Amino acid sequence: MTTAAAPISSSARRAARLAHGEPGWLDTVAAWLLALLWILPLAYAVWTAFHPGEYSTRFVWNAPLTLENFARAWEAAPFGRYFINTFALVTMILGCQLVLSTLAAYAFARFEFPGKPVLFALVLVQLMVMPDILLVENYKTMTQLGLVDTLLAIGLPYFASAFAIFLLRQTFMGIPKELDEAARVEGASALQILWRVYVPLARPVYVAFALVSVSYHWNNFLWPLIITNTTAARPLTVGLQVFSSTDQGIDWSVITAATLMSAAPLLVAFLLFQRQFVQSFMRAGIK
Repeated sequence: MTTAAAPISSSARRAARLAHGEPGWLDTVAAWLLALLWILPLAYAVWTAFHPGEYSTRFVWNAPLTLENFARAWEAAPFGRYFINTFALVTMILGCQLVLSTLAAYAFARFEFPGKPVLFALVLVQLMVMPDILLVENYKTMTQLGLVDTLLAIGLPYFASAFAIFLLRQTFMGIPKELDEAARVEGASALQILWRVYVPLARPVYVAFALVSVSYHWNNFLWPLIITNTTAARPLTVGLQVFSSTDQGIDWSVITAATLMSAAPLLVAFLLFQRQFVQSFMRAGIK
């Protein structure tokens, strides 16, 4: 003889969803509202950039499309030079960060030397220091070195990344030491072990950090604005600010077109490689 199962109440179902980490309807609505608020400025920029100036403050569904705003923006400022400067700057900073952070993290993870805990504590302290606090001292240093208004001056303060050192050090410490011993038996040196064992195993962490570094320095504004004076060294963010200054008048169609051109490389990269981006962050353990 069988008995019918008792109906499950709504409160019990809600408790079961919470226990399994499933979002409720309120969480879903809040997530959609936040996504809508996030996408509205981008939607406005897209609409305004692809329509004539008279439609920048009103929505007409059959408004004519145009690419004239992009042509005017490209001719009004040396965006070609800005793109080259930004790409060179981001590449230079990322390359130096990966090399220096890898060597430092490997030393902190696998070598013993005097003052190691104190030095690593100083690295952690740097994570709590905002870069804006050091603007004046960095400017004095670059002036003394004669590097003002150069790409090297923009990137030099960021060559050593405390975040990358910490992240890679934690990753390297999680790699079994037996792999080191096996490599040493084969006659590998410390640098060979680092290159052939540690770096391949930490590849998701490198990708995750590279995404953070590239997006940050592509959009960095305050320090490049202070240290540069001419077009020869200005990145996109500073060039866009000078381009959209009130001295030249405010044409929102042209300004939004220039903004989209500046953000286009990052947006296209995210759309094409969003799955790889998410997987890299998940494997790296970045929350």
